[in-house]
Amino acid sequence: MKQQPLVVVVLTQNEEANLPACLESLRGLDCPVFVVDSGSTDRTVEIAQALGATVVHHPFETHSRQWAWALSNLPGPPAWVLGLDADQRLSPELRDELVQLFADEPRRLRQTDGFYVRRRQIFRGRWIRHGGYYSKYLLKLFRPERVRLDEHDLVDHHFYVPGRVDRLRGDLIEENRKEEDIAFWILKHARYATLHAREELSRHGGAAVPLVPSLVGNPDQRVLWRKRAWYRLPLYWRSVLYFGYRYLLRLGFLDGREGFIFHFFQAFWYRLLVDVKLDDLRSGRWVEPPATGRQVNPSSADVQRP
Repeated sequence: MKQQPLVVVVLTQNEEANLPACLESLRGLDCPVFVVDSGSTDRTVEIAQALGATVVHHPFETHSRQWAWALSNLPGPPAWVLGLDADQRLSPELRDELVQLFADEPRRLRQTDGFYVRRRQIFRGRWIRHGGYYSKYLLKLFRPERVRLDEHDLVDHHFYVPGRVDRLRGDLIEENRKEEDIAFWILKHARYATLHAREELSRHGGAAVPLVPSLVGNPDQRVLWRKRAWYRLPLYWRSVLYFGYRYLLRLGFLDGREGFIFHFFQAFWYRLLVDVKLDDLRSGRWVEPPATGRQVNPSSADVQRP
């Protein structure tokens, strides 16, 4: 069987609000789309099938494990994978760039193991352009045999490629339409905070990272370097400093009312909550909440790490 040059993979659980825009943005790529669903009870599966995607099912544990399962169970496997979350969609410029890349630039593909794309974050209808949130580069297009996942990532997932990487010019638009209800955002990040605190505790315990952190490396290496610096900052104070950095020094106030809500909750409130939970874990005050009996796969995290 001939190897597929490109396959798109999307993870879902109860994403009927976001999935149509995600899949519609793929029109013109002319490639298979696989939706890996973890027990949706809304119209997610129906929408995916109606828009031409192949749906497979797998129980959710963590984002990293879900992606590891998805990538190891693709037919083929394909030469390249574009890995998306349901609340992400291709801008027309990025879609056209991908079409051209696979039609006219085989040499560029041969010389590269992965491509970064620039994320454009939309929050409550507004593009968050300041506060250091744009440009944020994410590795989204990669050779599946070259990609690495970090099993210690508990909040979200990150794709890592240790080899040759390049950048695409078009934007990947991320807009979780469920977050128009701010209560959804708060409840989601309250769950994330516990996972984030546990993840940071494991990092302090010497958990390995997939790439060598470096201030002058690729975008992921720089993020890993900043994480290490963040871990050395004092609890509670670091959330204050980070909000001041984002909102004042990086001009987050220029994002208007929605920007204030986003930067305050994302840079200060959420970070403070992580510090409280981390402090409780370290001091032994943490009490494990009772199990609900159902594993929850939250939507893709917009938790930008320092």
